[in-house]
Amino acid sequence: MANSSCVTEFLLLGFSSLGKLQLVLFVVFLCLYLIILSGNITIISVIRLDRSLHTPMYFFLCVLSTSEIFYTIVILPKMLINLLSALRTLSFMSCATQMFFFLGFAVTNCLLLGVMGYDRYAAICRPLHYPILMSWNVCGQLAGICIVSGFLISLVGTTLVFSLAFCGPNKVTHYFCDISPVIRLACAETYINELVIFICGVLALIMPFIFICISYGFIVHTILKIPSAEGKRKAFSTCASHLIVVIVHYGCASFVYLRPSAKYTSDKDRLVTVTYTIITPLLNPMVYSLRNKDVQLAIQKMIGKTRFPLKTL
Repeated sequence: MANSSCVTEFLLLGFSSLGKLQLVLFVVFLCLYLIILSGNITIISVIRLDRSLHTPMYFFLCVLSTSEIFYTIVILPKMLINLLSALRTLSFMSCATQMFFFLGFAVTNCLLLGVMGYDRYAAICRPLHYPILMSWNVCGQLAGICIVSGFLISLVGTTLVFSLAFCGPNKVTHYFCDISPVIRLACAETYINELVIFICGVLALIMPFIFICISYGFIVHTILKIPSAEGKRKAFSTCASHLIVVIVHYGCASFVYLRPSAKYTSDKDRLVTVTYTIITPLLNPMVYSLRNKDVQLAIQKMIGKTRFPLKTL
């Protein structure tokens, strides 16, 4: 990809304009990063250890948490290093690799949220057919399709960006190699590349979101038919956590990716990007643990088991 480019490395400007405040940001982002890792690892561990959580909904939550961990690993360690370092360069191939894996896990998350919406539709609207519609074989296939599709779309997007010629400058006004700030540095016509990337963005963001909206339309219609208020509350509570994550994730990602790179504004976009690269992965375990009684109970049981041997000693 680098044959037609004289740029061999990129300079990630990140938060360099903030001066000494970068040290404060380092502490804040490091704490958030550790919380993200510990929160998602806790969710994965609890789901794996508690047999009562061995259901399709929690299987997809486990896959989502795993993807969120790798999603943040691709971005945050390098960002934290750059906050303390004067050397903020990233080689041409490293930048392409970072973009590929970031987009791959990001699109995978979008598709997984769509599948999780379908799972809620099948559980609430088709309860008698649910064991067939969401068998373990089907769940595995859906998860595999999300991952493969996510990285295929990422491969297309990354190739379209880095097949362009980069003659200089090489300063990326962002804290990682994202599409808009990098493609703006190309010294060739980018219209066709951006159009194809936009179409990929529509497939990755709008199509799953429309699917989720349709699923929840059927879910609301079914829930309103439930005679008891307790039954309605319980049905809505199983969807609330998923809806919160969907709104934040799709809202921020759509704002950044479903528009031309010419409209990219570094300060505003960087703030929004922080939301979906840090806040969304942080939100996922917090929402599902704080709002979900099954997960809360499983965590309490796991803590109880670890305490019991200590008491017997």
